[in-house]
Amino acid sequence: MTEDLDVGLVGYGVAGRVFHAPLIESTPGLSLAGVVTNDPARRAALRAGRPGVPVLDTLDDLLRTAPGVVVIASPNTTHVPFALACVEAGVPVVVDKPFAPSAAQARQVLEAAEKASVPVTVFQNRRWDGDYLTFRRLLDEDALGTVHRFESRWEFTAAVDPARPGGGLLSELGVHMIDQAVQAFGPVARVYAELATRRPGGRVDDDVFVAVTHRSGTTSHLWTSAVAHDAGPRFRVLGDKASFTIHGLDVQENALAAGVAPGTPEWGVAPEESWGRLSGPDGVTRVPTEPGAYEVFYRRLASALREGGALPVDPYSTIETLDVIDAAARSARSGEVVPLS
Repeated sequence: MTEDLDVGLVGYGVAGRVFHAPLIESTPGLSLAGVVTNDPARRAALRAGRPGVPVLDTLDDLLRTAPGVVVIASPNTTHVPFALACVEAGVPVVVDKPFAPSAAQARQVLEAAEKASVPVTVFQNRRWDGDYLTFRRLLDEDALGTVHRFESRWEFTAAVDPARPGGGLLSELGVHMIDQAVQAFGPVARVYAELATRRPGGRVDDDVFVAVTHRSGTTSHLWTSAVAHDAGPRFRVLGDKASFTIHGLDVQENALAAGVAPGTPEWGVAPEESWGRLSGPDGVTRVPTEPGAYEVFYRRLASALREGGALPVDPYSTIETLDVIDAAARSARSGEVVPLS
């Protein structure tokens, strides 16, 4: 197969415009063949920034163009019905996070996809954050020893935007943090959570703490907040040999927003002043941050669809994350620890 695979994109907000469109365009073998958006400002931005890309009104219009794959980057409430429509049309689909509002709905999509033999994957791009890749390398090298606590924070300050659709921080950012914890330390035994709405005019959770006990014995403590004026470390990992601490966020989102695409020399490279610290009996060592690599997702997608390779994210691997989110919501309501079977 030598022709590019046509990719249809649904949604041109931050997810579609900043993440998916430039990553698709920079991936060999993929071509951005159409974008669905009804928002006048976004349609104008698309025509100005990508004048050769067709603008479409609906998912049905897009499916009639027979794309090779559809990427769903529209509001969270559309993820399940749009994914099911693509599966019914026999078109492979990428769903942005969160895959579904609940684990049960995610399973519904995957059951339909299995019956139709249609590939489905989920854009859990934070598996390729540079700081996370660095921490995983330290785990693989046994530099930390047995990890007894993994701390992850995503904290900032932001005013309520009444025009912005979507859920609270548990589903918006917690889905990444829980996914990273589960990928690193395995299945979850029990969950405890505290959810709050702190900002005036807020309608969803904006201050979140989740404690996850893994079957392996590691405990993950996860915080995300929109009312933190002094953010804590992004990761703090405590092992019996050493600990690892790193501050700040991965650089790729800001690079994409500034028009820097994968393939440039500076892509994914974190400045030296942001490198983490490995602390142990022999002192403290600065650890160079691995280059971030969001482009790996779409390269693996292209390989999977064109050559039959593995999908970049096994969609079933995201169901446990949704199970944890469901349990966290129950725990926050009851104040109790929720076991997972």
